[in-house]
Amino acid sequence: MKLHLATAITLALGAAPAVAQDRLLNVSYDIAREVFEALNPVFADHWQDATGRSVTIDQSHGGTSRQARAILEGLPADVVTFNQETDVEVLVASGLLPEDWRDALPNGASPWYSLPAFLVRDGNPKDINDWSDLARDDVQVIFPNPRTSGNARYTYLAAFAYGLEQNDGDEDAAEAFVKAIFDNVPVFDTGGRGATQTFAERNIGDVLVTFEAETGGIAAAYADQGLERVTPSLSLFAAFPVAVVSDVAERNGTTELASAYLEWLYTPVAQRIVAEHFYRVVDADVSAEFADQLPDVRLVTVDEVFGGWDAVQENHFAEGARLDNVFVNQ
Repeated sequence: MKLHLATAITLALGAAPAVAQDRLLNVSYDIAREVFEALNPVFADHWQDATGRSVTIDQSHGGTSRQARAILEGLPADVVTFNQETDVEVLVASGLLPEDWRDALPNGASPWYSLPAFLVRDGNPKDINDWSDLARDDVQVIFPNPRTSGNARYTYLAAFAYGLEQNDGDEDAAEAFVKAIFDNVPVFDTGGRGATQTFAERNIGDVLVTFEAETGGIAAAYADQGLERVTPSLSLFAAFPVAVVSDVAERNGTTELASAYLEWLYTPVAQRIVAEHFYRVVDADVSAEFADQLPDVRLVTVDEVFGGWDAVQENHFAEGARLDNVFVNQ
């Protein structure tokens, strides 16, 4: 008896083993699109070779404070790759991941780092070289809103650290210095990508302040504009924390995959991809390969200058604290 062709195809397909498929949601910071577009296909190949399973990695990008709130409201992140530790701590406080999340991976769970730096117009017509230049009356400064962007919070803290050094540790004088910079910002976008578009596409502002990694990418993407990277004399070490959102991953059955994904970010192949995007990486050999594109800079840390992130939250980012003072009349 002959089988109908469609029936034969159905039987054949039913007999074939299903293709194993894994899926992961990485909720990340606003300006991380390009680096993860480069990383994810390489990890997918690695996962296929290691397990015989294919994987789809979905991405969500935005200002990290907004991203953290979205997760609290139900965005099912398997992993976070943020640019500010306080936004991970928000998830810890809600019970979505453990308090010792930094111990799960090397280097305090930060596989790369960066620092606030500048991008100026072709030829640097305003002669912008350091934080003090951003407070001048003739300079328009572009960076996103620190209330929604981890990127901008580092900008705020780096400028404050510079103000403290220039004013012998006087916090009120440092606050006044930072306020002068904020007064020169014509528009506060919610995230780093919006600020980039304001500067490079809308042609607003004399200087963009963003992570050093982003300055390299923007200069390359808008090469026709001749934008120039400027490294200030002092800047703030910016860790880029990563973590498995354990509560979500357990529900999704993705804990093994999520852990493997974040561990892979420390491998030389991943570190090399990240370094190509102008991040400073923790692998010493890869870091040495890319030393020429990342100038020396004096970096200070949140712990050294501000007494840690808890103190920063209380003294700068809490309601009625110094950031609110800086924003008066904005």
